[in-house]
Amino acid sequence: MSKERLDKIIASSGLSTRSEVKALIKKGLVKVNDTIIKDSSEKFDCETDDIVVDGKPLRKGKYVYIMLNKPKGVVSATNDNKDLTVVDILPEELKRKNLFPAGRLDKDTVGFCLITDDGDFAHDILAPGHHVNKTYIAQLDKPVNFEKARQAFFDGVVLGDGTVLLSADLDIIENGDIPTYKVVIKEGKYHQVKRMFASLGSTVTELKRIKIGELPLDENLKPGEARLITPEELRKITQKAHNIV
Repeated sequence: MSKERLDKIIASSGLSTRSEVKALIKKGLVKVNDTIIKDSSEKFDCETDDIVVDGKPLRKGKYVYIMLNKPKGVVSATNDNKDLTVVDILPEELKRKNLFPAGRLDKDTVGFCLITDDGDFAHDILAPGHHVNKTYIAQLDKPVNFEKARQAFFDGVVLGDGTVLLSADLDIIENGDIPTYKVVIKEGKYHQVKRMFASLGSTVTELKRIKIGELPLDENLKPGEARLITPEELRKITQKAHNIV
């Protein structure tokens, strides 16, 4: 990657405005490769040079991709007048400008929420035509007739308003006192999984997203915790998004 002015590199990361960055540099709060730099116009390579701003390493790369284990009661939005959002609850070291959730989880749905500032990437994983799977675990108030339900999901459920959904997969996890099923869908209509089961006469009581594409939710992340997604992990999501059949 070609070298750019130091103030531009830091400002582009979303950490601060250009003027704020220049002030930090002037105060001697920016180091590059362990050397304090006080000239904003000096040029560096954000991919290869180690840049530290006020004691915090600058993340390399143009965009960030974050895995959040979304808890209940938090909305999938960038801002909300009443409730905390998935962006609000990110740890400070992961926050930057222009972050948004790539796909929405209902307020009471938990699990894998992907947050990024890469709009093209988000489009790739959300577009139904790209067939990137989203996998959920759903608990119901009562069991469904599994064979009929599985066939209905495979054929494409028709919702109450006439919307015809893409083919989906359904498997049993537990069909006893707490009926629990695994659902794999390729799109993200409003309340889709809940409406799919409602069309079969059952109500979803608990819903958790456990996987996007071939990338599962990190089991070490407690509800509300988040971490960066590695390039290797990202490929597990984007592989199907970029190999459309």
